[in-house]
Amino acid sequence: MSARGPRFFAIGVAIAILLTLPLWIANSYYVNIASQILLWAVAALALNVLVGYGGLVSLGHAALFGAAGYTAALLLKAGHGHLVADLAAIGFTLFVSAIFAILSLRSTGIAFLMITLALGQILWGIAYRWVSLTQGDNGVNVTTRPRFFGISLATADAFYYAVLIVFALAVISMAIFVRSPFGASLRGTRDQARRMNALGYNVWLIRFLAFLFSGFWTGIAGLLFVYYNQFISPQVMALQTSAEILLMVISGGTATLLGPIAGAAIVVVMKNVASAYIERWNLVLGVIFVLIISFMPDGLIPGTARIWRSGWQTLRARAARGVRVS
Repeated sequence: MSARGPRFFAIGVAIAILLTLPLWIANSYYVNIASQILLWAVAALALNVLVGYGGLVSLGHAALFGAAGYTAALLLKAGHGHLVADLAAIGFTLFVSAIFAILSLRSTGIAFLMITLALGQILWGIAYRWVSLTQGDNGVNVTTRPRFFGISLATADAFYYAVLIVFALAVISMAIFVRSPFGASLRGTRDQARRMNALGYNVWLIRFLAFLFSGFWTGIAGLLFVYYNQFISPQVMALQTSAEILLMVISGGTATLLGPIAGAAIVVVMKNVASAYIERWNLVLGVIFVLIISFMPDGLIPGTARIWRSGWQTLRARAARGVRVS
């Protein structure tokens, strides 16, 4: 069997599980949990573009996430249709992403992180204090969900499949991005920015476009969030949300496609399922992250793959020794 065989088998099993999940999970609550995992996975994949492939750690993506949600919610409340609200939300998120990029890409490393943090807090403050527009802590309600080709998304199963389609598009676009020449140039700016400049690449422009790509999918995730909850408040744009998305990326494994998805699953399950049985679920989540960082510093998915390869090679070596002895 080729080395790709187990990978393709695992991908096939994952696709089958995702497609049939509402059929063998009768409880709509857990179907909604699956929808949450997928929408937060889209947000984590978007941030991973900068963190994993660009080497730029951002703590301001919750602001982009909330900007899309607030734009759509406010336009829907004003009486506009879903198509207009959604297009405007994505357009505004791209505009905010461009502003973030122009201001933050002056620096890298800790300076970049602090600038994105400051910009995110500014937008959070606007959402919290501009009560006449955002309703402050009371938030904005969304009374309806869009209809795809005439299909209502009011039920948990229908909304899950809509989120699954968007999630699949996000994964496919990320896979194409990673394997494209542009993805390779972004990784080059992460590893050798000065050398890329010397070779004639515009490092700033590459990072700027990557920021827009990341902001686009963050905005999509924000739209999914506001339609899932049918409500949005300033808490969505708080620092805690940015930190949680970043933890999803780091714990699952940066610069991988499966890592952010696994990280999103861990965080969402702990917040929504384990918290019902464990009072100190935050402590348990912290212990999980400490264990991952301690024993798998490159993340859960790369660490698991490394352990699997090591175990498989050990078994093959033992089998080869047994054949020689016999």
